[in-house]
Amino acid sequence: MVVTNHPLASAAGLEMLAAGGNAIDAAVACQFALTVVEPMMVGLIGGTTSHIRLADGSHTILDGMSAVPLAGRPDMFRPVPGAAPEVFDTIGQENQVGPKAVAAPGSLLAWCLALRRFGTMALGDVMQPAIRFATQGFTVTPYLSECIDSAAADLARDKLAAARLLPGGAALKPGARLIQADYGEALSLIARHGEGALHGGPLGDLVVECMEKTGGYVSRRDLTDYRVVERAPIRGRYRGWEIVGPPPPAASGVHITQMLNILEGFDVAGLGFGTADGVHLLAEVLKIAFADRAEASGDPAFVKVPVERITSKAYADERRARLDLARAKQWTGGLLAREGADTTHLTVADGKGNVITTTQTINSLFGARFIIPGTGMVPNDYMSNFDPRPGNALSIAPGKRVTTSMSPVMALREGRVIYALGLPGGRKIFPSALQALVNLIDHGMALQEAVEAPRVWTEGPVLEIEHGIAEAVRTAVAARGHKVQVMPTVAGGMNAIQFHDDGTMTGAACWRADGAAVALGGGHARPGVRFVLPR
Repeated sequence: MVVTNHPLASAAGLEMLAAGGNAIDAAVACQFALTVVEPMMVGLIGGTTSHIRLADGSHTILDGMSAVPLAGRPDMFRPVPGAAPEVFDTIGQENQVGPKAVAAPGSLLAWCLALRRFGTMALGDVMQPAIRFATQGFTVTPYLSECIDSAAADLARDKLAAARLLPGGAALKPGARLIQADYGEALSLIARHGEGALHGGPLGDLVVECMEKTGGYVSRRDLTDYRVVERAPIRGRYRGWEIVGPPPPAASGVHITQMLNILEGFDVAGLGFGTADGVHLLAEVLKIAFADRAEASGDPAFVKVPVERITSKAYADERRARLDLARAKQWTGGLLAREGADTTHLTVADGKGNVITTTQTINSLFGARFIIPGTGMVPNDYMSNFDPRPGNALSIAPGKRVTTSMSPVMALREGRVIYALGLPGGRKIFPSALQALVNLIDHGMALQEAVEAPRVWTEGPVLEIEHGIAEAVRTAVAARGHKVQVMPTVAGGMNAIQFHDDGTMTGAACWRADGAAVALGGGHARPGVRFVLPR
């Protein structure tokens, strides 16, 4: 089973499974394919968090998140005067658009490490679909066209991006064919020479040359010295289930565990899905998590992260005791990390027991919104996630990894994985993953229903509610003190797989992206089977 946010990426993964590869082979093929067909979301100069469960039952998290360049300084950007503490905007948008916004990448290294450690196929083989899509082209979807249009003002300032994505000054139309020959050549170079083509080789030289000419900070040493970190996951317990997710610098494992601990003290099923009581409770629990997020999140190499305290049942009891089911409350907290909402996710499982759920991104829509000359690559804008003011928890420091809400999570019963899921959406990722888990565990939803069900999100000031929640409920929630804002979507397209007792699987993607779940059934002929015609 392969579930991604684009049909061609899902097809790339299925191609690997059909060729005899395992889930990791398929996932890496999907990741490379997504860099072609979702160039607004993911790229080789980006960040990745992968959650891998092997057939032996072991779990590992591969942290390939982007990091501050070694030339980074706490005062390298000029904050917008008078901006609120949680707002990281800088003068001239230098930390959001252009070369100064680019952080040291880890995606390519993480994908290659996953393939080398846990896969069975050669890098050149799993990259073939991506190379084909880049050189031969693919059909632009309405979703991609709308994303180009949303970023058009910035993309137009870059000659290469404008020529590729804004022909004639307008965004590529749905149905147009997008060919990326230069990027296909870059992928072919990586297929032949491995990750060293970017991290120390000719592609890296072009990146560094671009940075030096335009005032960017990523250096050759940033590319050659970066290391993927293998981390042990966070494990929480909820109503007899074990929830397994990524640890810091990801905020997701910590806060999903924390929120489930708080919810465990309520009859969530009895409150019902999409009711005023249910929405209010979710909103208050989300606010609690975001109030604690600053002290519970960060790069553990730079910040002491109190994981045990935040994820303890006792701490949940303390927070739950202050919760009022009749009225919205304000919850104290510190700085909130700013994250781009434009990410992509995929979930893959093979028939041998290997499962991978992985999120990857260039942060904002089209990242730093330019193309590295000679490579076709769109780099990240991860520097916008750091506080441009010195002396704070999320201030810039050389080598510091970005805090992320990426939530590639799995839910287990009696040691057996039942659900694997994740999604894009910046700070809205882990609250949406939480809601999917609650939908499945408490509300008994089918997988497709849980993935597509209306979501809510808040970190305090405004409660965003998708239009699928009834107007009467929105009115009742507002009466309890929430400032309600109706949204077309909260976070992005979720990809999930359910594992049934009989060994079959169900895959689900949702309407919030170009998602596609594809499956490979049947199998090889039984030994000794022959087709014989009568004589």
